[in-house]
Amino acid sequence: MSLRKAITLRHAVALYVSSVLGPGILVLPGLAGRLAGPASLLAWAVLCLASYPFAFTFASLSARNPESGGVYAFAREAFGPHAAAAAGWLFGLWFIGGAPAVTLIAASYLGYAFPMGRLEMYLIGYAVIIVPYVINLRGIVFSNRVQLAIVAAIVTLLVLALAFSIGSVQAASFRPFLPNGLLPVGTAAALIFWSYLGYENVSNVAEEFRDPKRDFHRSVVLSVVVIGLLYLSVAFVTVGTLAYKAGGSVAPFAAIFSGMLGVYGASGTSLLALVIIFATVNAYMAGMSRVALAAARDGALPAYFGEVSPKTGAPRRALTLLTGLSLVMLVVYYIFNVNLQTALLIPSGAAIAVYVIGSAAGVKLLTLRGAKRALPWISLAISMVVLPFVGPLALVAILTSAGAVGYSLVRHALRRGSAP
Repeated sequence: MSLRKAITLRHAVALYVSSVLGPGILVLPGLAGRLAGPASLLAWAVLCLASYPFAFTFASLSARNPESGGVYAFAREAFGPHAAAAAGWLFGLWFIGGAPAVTLIAASYLGYAFPMGRLEMYLIGYAVIIVPYVINLRGIVFSNRVQLAIVAAIVTLLVLALAFSIGSVQAASFRPFLPNGLLPVGTAAALIFWSYLGYENVSNVAEEFRDPKRDFHRSVVLSVVVIGLLYLSVAFVTVGTLAYKAGGSVAPFAAIFSGMLGVYGASGTSLLALVIIFATVNAYMAGMSRVALAAARDGALPAYFGEVSPKTGAPRRALTLLTGLSLVMLVVYYIFNVNLQTALLIPSGAAIAVYVIGSAAGVKLLTLRGAKRALPWISLAISMVVLPFVGPLALVAILTSAGAVGYSLVRHALRRGSAP
């Protein structure tokens, strides 16, 4: 059973926006402002420009060969099945570790508005994972419709917050522009980098595009512009209204929505957080399940997970695998009281390692002309520079890659041994 070709330009833009415009927008403008003051806007501007090489590289690879699995498929073509297995397992670690972590961000926002205990917050995390699972079981067509509606709601909420706050922006808020010097601007840029992970996710569903050669590059340009404008606008308002100096873990949106909605500000903030994080989990569940499907078809995972529903066209066993392991990981976080920083750094290491593999595949496979030839190299260089910032927790991604390569070697050896 093959996957359905149902993704059009508007669906692709919705997937890009919801994959990239994730939980980072809720906290990073405030954190970057605290680090570098008004000069944090320089870091946002640089990262907006730097995101294009990533988006262009992955879109070009997908348009060249629209195959389910994205970076997994690129790695297989460029470097062989063992590198592809490493990419596939890293994708799995990214989702299995990352989805529970971001759902806890949503739960903490709800806890800010509606006081609740730790167990209740984790139960909300379970719901934020299970609902996208049910949606994705219905197939990519239904998931696309839900994603379009969610992205429209996200953009509307952000635009309302920005429109309400723009009148409170004061020129004095931008002076001095470099209160802490230049070094914190670099630190802020490293922090902001996490906000731009996600451009690889749409490549995972490339096989389901109706017209990949036309729509991939158009959707990339539109998405980079929309996402860049939203990030820069939120950062500008955060600095201009001094919202980054507001207390609480949910700044700057707590301050912005409190001014916008008065006593309902906390509820507005929690609603925005819940919608954004739900959209991120929904988009990544769709993309990562296609990676697991491709890996199962190639032998990098058991073949059992390579089944596609004849009724909905959804990779239901791959979806169940990822969802089940994510829920188990959420239990692990609960039992061992894992802090949010650790919970985010583990999947971040996996994500950056995936970007290294995907960018390297772009360098090898893409035949580009003029200035575009440099874009895959820029993407690879940025990934390599940022990876060490993960610190010792990068070891989890390294061990996962080693396990994947070992599994792949054994599977291929068994296949050769059983061949007549």
